[in-house]
Amino acid sequence: MSSDLIQVGRVAGAFGVRGEVRITSFTADPSALLDYKALLREDGSPGLTLSAGRVAKGSVVARVAEVATREQAEALRGLKLYIARADLPPPDEDEFYVTDLIGLAVVTADGAPLGTVKAVQDFGAGDLLEITPPEGGATWYLPYTREAVPQVRIAEGLVVGVPPQEVE
Repeated sequence: MSSDLIQVGRVAGAFGVRGEVRITSFTADPSALLDYKALLREDGSPGLTLSAGRVAKGSVVARVAEVATREQAEALRGLKLYIARADLPPPDEDEFYVTDLIGLAVVTADGAPLGTVKAVQDFGAGDLLEITPPEGGATWYLPYTREAVPQVRIAEGLVVGVPPQEVE
């Protein structure tokens, strides 16, 4: 996937019987997804063209040019949707996009290395930073909360993390 693309949603399946598509939005305001109209696939090729839509229970229900039936909409389930990073508004000062965390070094408050941010995941209970340890091996998760991640220093390429306590 190109780093110039930002994932903004994923097709959750069909909505109703007229070919509408339910899209899980990864934007702060789900309705913002409707502003982008042309959404891309992971490889940058055309994905879906939104012609109309509305917010429903935190997701977007949309009519798309490429879909006419419920079956076609259902076949798109799981399709990840992207926009070009250049299409996003610039973040305010001291703000950043979550995707900017990928690749940053993770250190303790004392500067001891904890690893590198491999991905930002959300399994339903909030964002988690997937960390690759400096010595390799299995990745581990750090909750993306103020307590576990007290500082993010994008300009320095650092995330200050508080590692989970070892189980006794």
